[in-house]
Amino acid sequence: MGNEGEAKGPGFTIVDKRGREREPEAKKEEAPRRPSERSLPKVDFGTFVISLGTSALYHLGMVPDPETGSPAKPNLPIARQTIDTVEMLQEKTQGNLSDEEATLIRNLLTELRMRYLEATK
Repeated sequence: MGNEGEAKGPGFTIVDKRGREREPEAKKEEAPRRPSERSLPKVDFGTFVISLGTSALYHLGMVPDPETGSPAKPNLPIARQTIDTVEMLQEKTQGNLSDEEATLIRNLLTELRMRYLEATK
């Protein structure tokens, strides 16, 4: 067998890495992070609800595909399910939201419901 802790089999190599977790920090390589991962906002209730709203708008065909930039193909059942999810969050969090959060979810639901009606005509 070549190196210590290494075994070769038919078509694969097994490397024993036990004990290597004590290597100096300088030797450990951190996976490079993509720029988009570094710029993501902290997730709080507002960003979560807005994310659901954006998803609903995407499935209504009102937000372009982020990868292609072309209009998304509407998927009304998924859009309805996402809107229902936001409604459920509103019901389950009633009395536990700040005034700002309650206004955000109420206004978002109003907007999503109107857009859904437009898409179903």
